[in-house]
Amino acid sequence: MSSLLVDDIGELVTNVPTPGGGLLGLRRDVALLVEAGRVVWIGPARYAPAADRRIDAGGGAVLPGFVDSHAHLVFAGDRAAEFAARMAGEPYTGGGIRTTVGATRAASDDDLRDTVRRLRDEAMRQGTTTMEIKSGYGLTVADEARSLRIAAEVTAETTFLGAHVVPAEYAGRPDDYVGLVCGPMLTAATPYARWVDVFCERGAFDADHARAILTVGQAAGLGLRLHANQLGPGPGVRLGVELGAASVDHCTHLSDADVDALAGSATTDDGTVATLLPGAEFSTRSPYPDARRLLDAGVTVALATDCNPGSSYTSSMPFCVALAVREMRMTPAEAVWAATAGGARALRRTDVGVLRPGARADLMILDAPSHLHLAYRPGVPLIRQVLHNGVPQCRL
Repeated sequence: MSSLLVDDIGELVTNVPTPGGGLLGLRRDVALLVEAGRVVWIGPARYAPAADRRIDAGGGAVLPGFVDSHAHLVFAGDRAAEFAARMAGEPYTGGGIRTTVGATRAASDDDLRDTVRRLRDEAMRQGTTTMEIKSGYGLTVADEARSLRIAAEVTAETTFLGAHVVPAEYAGRPDDYVGLVCGPMLTAATPYARWVDVFCERGAFDADHARAILTVGQAAGLGLRLHANQLGPGPGVRLGVELGAASVDHCTHLSDADVDALAGSATTDDGTVATLLPGAEFSTRSPYPDARRLLDAGVTVALATDCNPGSSYTSSMPFCVALAVREMRMTPAEAVWAATAGGARALRRTDVGVLRPGARADLMILDAPSHLHLAYRPGVPLIRQVLHNGVPQCRL
């Protein structure tokens, strides 16, 4: 069995609590051994075992790969003109989703596949080793199924988002569309999906519709996720907690009751995570979520890109880490944890977002001595090398 040793590590982020290691479980003067795609040993560098191959980290920090738990990669076209209009002062309403729906329906499988792979590779180069991908730009039975089938070619974390918006052909008939989502569309999507999601928001789906879709999806064996409280206050966060969703995402406009519900849920290992998506606020010039309020209340927080062609066209988790520190009052350690271990919690994964024996050997090596540089040097390509399942993916 081939083995790989990573040594000359300046700082190792494990996300495993250790005395003096803080939130990130920091360790120094250590090496890490990989076999069969898993971490099998971490210990003092001077006791490192022999290995078939070696990677010299060059004194750089080594971190778990980023876990991006919210992304929309299956689409065609772009909405650059919409972005320019927002920057000129037009408000974001979410209505541009229908523009992407038209382009996606018209695209070939190969066109969609090329976009998914291009963006997945782009994210990998920036340290993302686990990525959730949603459907939601097809909104027909056939288009939602093919979106998930294509997404499943690159990730196991696929999410059925047939309830993204009500498509034009169902205008004024949301109940009929929800019936389609809960029936034939769910049946066609389930073989390719791990999760079901709903955009529970003004102008999209109300709480009753969201409850119906999530309940039927759960009965079909899918885990629950929810877009909630992005555009204004609403029932989405508390509905997600009530139904046991793994994650409620956006969480921009929260009441005290919303925060209390999330904090209460965080007391269990399978509680609901608040996934914050600062790329969306950056791109729409909207208020950022108050991460400090959530963290101080004891809520489990994750960070994700929300990569999509309309409201957050970024695949960069380092960018989201920097935004979270600068705009959302997170410390660098909190932001890095949220982008790695927090994302794993949002996907209910224990094998990623952490570096310890038995975990998947998904990691990145920085061209910097500490995790602090991810926020300290925004926009700089600091990811020197990425390993996914113990296999080097890229070297810059």
